[in-house]
Amino acid sequence: MERVVEILSDLVGFPSVSSTENRSISDYISDILSRLGFETEQIVYQDRDGVEKVNLVATVGPVCNQGGLLYCAHTDVVPVTDWSFESSGPFELHQKQKLFGRGSCDMKGSLACFLIAMESIDFSRLRFPLSIICTADEETGYQGARQVALHSRIFRTLCRQQPLTIIGEPTLLQVIHAHKGIYSFRAISHGRAAHSSTMDGVNANLKMIPYLQEMKQIYDETLTSAEWQHEAFSPTGISWNIGINDFTPAVNITPEKSVCTVSFRPMPGQQADALLERASKAAEKCGLEFEVLCQAPPVFVDEKASHIQQMLELTGNDHSHSVAYGTDAAMFLELKKLVICGPGDIAQAHTDDEWISVDQLQQGFELYRRAIEKFCL
Repeated sequence: MERVVEILSDLVGFPSVSSTENRSISDYISDILSRLGFETEQIVYQDRDGVEKVNLVATVGPVCNQGGLLYCAHTDVVPVTDWSFESSGPFELHQKQKLFGRGSCDMKGSLACFLIAMESIDFSRLRFPLSIICTADEETGYQGARQVALHSRIFRTLCRQQPLTIIGEPTLLQVIHAHKGIYSFRAISHGRAAHSSTMDGVNANLKMIPYLQEMKQIYDETLTSAEWQHEAFSPTGISWNIGINDFTPAVNITPEKSVCTVSFRPMPGQQADALLERASKAAEKCGLEFEVLCQAPPVFVDEKASHIQQMLELTGNDHSHSVAYGTDAAMFLELKKLVICGPGDIAQAHTDDEWISVDQLQQGFELYRRAIEKFCL
């Protein structure tokens, strides 16, 4: 366990917030994999703000037509606006019965478990390939995973091999066979700022108000219409979430810009694109600029699938679950043996005292080691 905590401490020490570069942490992981003999590939791109991002794809072992194990993690974390501990910062692992630090739960703890599980394996015994993907920008719309799916040479090989694919998000080591998707967009109204005592300004909110009425109507429909409910998930609805901001610094300034954001979480069988089209047409009618930010479909695997049953056997659980949050799995649907399973509690993610328990790390390490032995040796 000391080695797992050591690696976790190193990983937390990289302040890899989604808005910043992640080459440093990617190079650190790449060095570990290279020492273990992995073939590594970097998929580099620039995000919407022009920041360089690095995805890492790596594999080791014999090339087979079928089988093996793939583990997927993301290296980015959410920002820190407040932190509970004065004695240590969010990017400094703090151990006090639990292990505190930004990303300790979501999901650098899981990644540390898998890296050390790999270190414990005799690679000369590999009969099937062992692979790993570490992505950027999972927290802001899965752009890193999308880039991997589009541009990685190793990923194309993995699609032919169809390994068991573990998305190591925190699930308290419960087996997850399905999760909701996530769509998001924004509508922008442009006006002209002026002193509110004059008639020289153009209030951007005036064109936004009828658009918000349409968004509220859709919200009401999603609460009552059966087509936007799915009993396999909790909550059962799509969570049509409306945000609004006019950026006005003072009450006596005519707002020059008004932005409405909406995110919603579709489930299998639902026509998410129809809602997106409706929102787009409403924006055009109101004279607003419209931009799609994210389109990630839901993930659904038959809970009776053989690989789900194998994971249940490995974890000692008697049944799998569905969850409301999303993962990089939405971009990896070409991989048919998907499962989400990792140490840590999602309720602790993104909090001002984010933590993971030592017990979960120990169990995560042991589970991943058993998985490598079962599917690769």
